[in-house]
Amino acid sequence: MSEEFDKKLAAVCGLFCPACSIFIGTKEDRARLNVIAQRVQRPVEELRCNGCRSEQLCYYCESNCKMAKCAVAKGLDFCGACPEYPCKDLKAFQAEMPHRIELWKSQERIRETGYEKWYTEMIEHYSCPTCRTLNSAYDIACRKCGATPSCPYVRLHQDEIIQHLSKRK
Repeated sequence: MSEEFDKKLAAVCGLFCPACSIFIGTKEDRARLNVIAQRVQRPVEELRCNGCRSEQLCYYCESNCKMAKCAVAKGLDFCGACPEYPCKDLKAFQAEMPHRIELWKSQERIRETGYEKWYTEMIEHYSCPTCRTLNSAYDIACRKCGATPSCPYVRLHQDEIIQHLSKRK
């Protein structure tokens, strides 16, 4: 992964796009994207995503992301800069899925250090300690070398992630 800080890959809500299963599937793992498409019963083309601030968004984000539209309307780069932070929409979004557990922490780090430093921290937070592969929050084992847990994020939130994944079966 390049060390350049691409703001297209930093969602206004605090999610880190390179650690998204759909982003990983779009960029480097077509089989992963096919599995997700089958699970959500949508065409693969509707899932492709190049990052939350890019021109190509996953159908879900394009139609459901209230935070991005709100941030644009208010002229904000990140939700943490809003006087209404955290709003009810962001709270509801954060509570729905394990890959969103650390949104408050991300917003705090972005405010304190800037998104560039936060971006660097997120690369570390989602990288396999063994092989340095960037994994998603749902990769319990590293998708390249199989190390468990796949990254520090999974080490911290493994119970919540496994509970969530067990509900999908």
